[in-house]
Amino acid sequence: MQRTTLDATILETCVSAAVAAPSIFNAQPWRFRLDPDTVAFEVRAAPGPGLRHTDPVGRALHLSVGACVLNLRVAMEHFGWTPLTRLLPRPEDPDLLAAVRPTEPGPGTPGRPDTGLYDAIWRRHSSRFPYADVPLPDDVRTALSAAARAEGARLDFPGPADTAALLDLTARGERRSQRDADRATESRRWVRRDPYRPGDTGLPPAAIGPQDARERVPMRDFTAQRRPERLAAVPFERHPVLALLSTEHDRRTDWLRAGQALERVLLVATVHGVRASLLHQALEWPDLRDRTRAGAGPAGHAQMVLRLGYGPVGPDTPRRPLHEVTEYPPAGGGRR
Repeated sequence: MQRTTLDATILETCVSAAVAAPSIFNAQPWRFRLDPDTVAFEVRAAPGPGLRHTDPVGRALHLSVGACVLNLRVAMEHFGWTPLTRLLPRPEDPDLLAAVRPTEPGPGTPGRPDTGLYDAIWRRHSSRFPYADVPLPDDVRTALSAAARAEGARLDFPGPADTAALLDLTARGERRSQRDADRATESRRWVRRDPYRPGDTGLPPAAIGPQDARERVPMRDFTAQRRPERLAAVPFERHPVLALLSTEHDRRTDWLRAGQALERVLLVATVHGVRASLLHQALEWPDLRDRTRAGAGPAGHAQMVLRLGYGPVGPDTPRRPLHEVTEYPPAGGGRR
């Protein structure tokens, strides 16, 4: 692949790819600073209250930032550069979660094949709508599991009994969150009412999707109000396909790796025409998360439950403009 000069346009495109990543509640908890000496992007946790009740330890924040780091890496590779990524590069600066620097490929380094991941960045959207009641082909499952392994994580497809257990745990987490006054209030805060400004965080009503009329697939009720005029109820698939993303350890670096694995899985799914939504509710309660890890094996730590299938493309959720999330060097700074 021909390497492209790292001018301002390419750098901004890389950041645009990064911020297209998914985040819990579309909170977009990231900020970028371009180091003018190394042309490395420093990826930081965004200041502000975030999800203080839903994500008190910041695990979901790290997953979200990890997803944006993966997109940043994919974009750099698309333009012919090799990304050098360091997670938590300065322990004395805990808000600095990652540094990603484009480097020149070494002599004789073969070009990476075009796997379609870069194009998938712009087409990937969460789809919280009913899917067709058909299984995923074995080759697609194999590709998704390989995508997780490439980032140091594991993706398992549970059988019918474990799927039912995961759905039950998710439903329990959802009910708890609806009954918890602080979490319910926080959840409603991230639902944006019309008119929805393009630069907003949070979710427009159209992106929330309906509830399952059969009450089998426990979709998140972001408004914590299951009234018909708020969220429509329609039949979802009878046999949902779930996948469990897990890591061997459960440190901050593992959360960031899990976020990168999650996004690589989502991009590969997009390449194969597979839609996805995230069932994170059980993982927001420590005791339910401990029970969820059973599907990851005795040494695994559950990081995300994915619902996968074939169905409608989810609506786009706008992102913050680049000038609000990026600090650029002074004019003329940086290496060309």
